[in-house]
Amino acid sequence: MAPDRPVRVALVGYGFAGRTFHAPLIAAVEGLALEVVASSDPSRVHADLPSVEVMGDPFAVASHPDVDLVVVASPNPSHAPLARAALEAGKHVVVDKPLTPTLEEARRLASLATANERILSVFQNRRWDSDFLGIAQAIDEGRVGEAMHIESRIERFRPRVRDRWREKPGAASGLWWDLGPHLVDQVMQVWGRPDHVHADLATQRTGAGIDDWAHAVLAFGERRAVLQAGMLAASAGARFVVHGSRGSLVKRRADPQEAQLIAGIRPTDGEWGVDPDPLWWRDGDAPMQALATPRGDQARYYRVLLDAIRGEGANPVTPRQALDVMAVLEAGARSAVEGRAVHPDYTA
Repeated sequence: MAPDRPVRVALVGYGFAGRTFHAPLIAAVEGLALEVVASSDPSRVHADLPSVEVMGDPFAVASHPDVDLVVVASPNPSHAPLARAALEAGKHVVVDKPLTPTLEEARRLASLATANERILSVFQNRRWDSDFLGIAQAIDEGRVGEAMHIESRIERFRPRVRDRWREKPGAASGLWWDLGPHLVDQVMQVWGRPDHVHADLATQRTGAGIDDWAHAVLAFGERRAVLQAGMLAASAGARFVVHGSRGSLVKRRADPQEAQLIAGIRPTDGEWGVDPDPLWWRDGDAPMQALATPRGDQARYYRVLLDAIRGEGANPVTPRQALDVMAVLEAGARSAVEGRAVHPDYTA
């Protein structure tokens, strides 16, 4: 692809993910041009993006002749057929997490992308969160020695069940499939593939039809990662806790970028990604020390992806990485039903 021509983008879905994350992050990357949006509410799209074409048929958008990249930000059950349609039409494809509702569907998509020589990537934007960047950097620097225990939490206080597809029964519904992909992907960026998963899921809110609480322990030899998500945490626990042979790390508050995007702050603004909450480090028995948290930048996902499309870099989230996350998610779901540790079915 000529480096001086913008990569033309189609966005399938203009719900929370499409409107809050994908559209503004795409707009922030020079070299990407959002041309078409699939939505049943054109007025909502045009209120934000007056110059884009809006179409009601998502499959027509997925195979649109005038686009190079299709971003699938529709409900989880539609991910596989829409991504398949886009790949078969010769498009590069980004799918919001999770890639598909089942590992088998994900494998077929990965094979199709390879056969068609197109990029298939999953939007794991939280790899570029300030909190995770800070923890990963501190571990790499050896501040805790050999890291042996990681706790990672995404906890919110939303006691009322909302009328949206994410909170209704269906394929890949529930909190484990909504927030689990972020928690699993981040820890796998640090330690690789876990040996086994022991998970527990629960439905805690009145009127909820899906799991809205999740707890999973991932084993990496003698190391352990404890993942926690819930919707009834008026006082949430620390976002990250790491213990190791030398010391400990605590990141108390979460990355600010989601809240910034909701508030209308964009990656071109000066305060974008700035996290005033420090990383707390204890070196052995010494007093706690505050370390500056790196600046987050979720738009980097799309900048790296643009380079990959132009043949100038690597896919930011590869199909293999997505399949590994899918294997852990399925193992966790099975573990919660069977009440035992389950070995993920990694793709050969």
